[in-house]
Amino acid sequence: MKVELIRYTPEPEKLIAAAAKLCYSKVGIDEIMEGLDEEKVSKFLNMLMDLGHESPIEHVSFTFAVEGVSRVLTHQLVRHRIGCSYSQQSQRYVKLDQFEYVIPPQIAAIEEARELFVKAMEEDQKVYDKLVEILYKQNYDKYIREGQSEKKAAQMAEKVSIEDARYVFPNACETKIVFTMSARALLNFFRMRCCERAQWEIRNMATEMLKKVREVAPILFKNAGPDCLNGPCPEGSMSCGKMLEIREKFRSL
Repeated sequence: MKVELIRYTPEPEKLIAAAAKLCYSKVGIDEIMEGLDEEKVSKFLNMLMDLGHESPIEHVSFTFAVEGVSRVLTHQLVRHRIGCSYSQQSQRYVKLDQFEYVIPPQIAAIEEARELFVKAMEEDQKVYDKLVEILYKQNYDKYIREGQSEKKAAQMAEKVSIEDARYVFPNACETKIVFTMSARALLNFFRMRCCERAQWEIRNMATEMLKKVREVAPILFKNAGPDCLNGPCPEGSMSCGKMLEIREKFRSL
């Protein structure tokens, strides 16, 4: 898994402080950026985060590029819709001559399980390649009969062939995605996906994302992480039972 923070709103904490300043004072828009030195920005941000006043933080966003993750992860990721945008590598337009895949740790740790898993992945690739071959021939011949040039027929045939052949690919298939989240959406994402009860792969990604944003906006994300960092565990009887350990982990992240 590779997680990169590729863009973010410049001076995110200063911008949020300016928005908060407008909320709490008589200042006009020409003056909201005036006097916002490091000390005042810190004061505004700490107040906002401690009060849980999150509306001003919607003004900033963070864009991540991620690769080496499975479609299991991205199926979960794209359920986060408010304040989020996604661009994912398409299996419809990209022919996968050798697809990569993610092996879950508990499968990788058992030799017999790993061998079965890898065998299944290799078989999926063989079936995909054969399906593309069969469909391509049929579609190419059809487009030639319809009067398309050889070049155009080849392009069209490959596209419609891989469009249906991709159905054989597993959830383990590796993918790449670029996505943008507002700071408020990120806080909600971290509350849900940094939790020990979240699925392991998206939890690992969320933790890496949190490390990245803390580097550029440490005050903004000082309390970010699973719900149990700032109160009782909301999972009740389904709690992981490791609240103190989890608090220590995220406060020293």
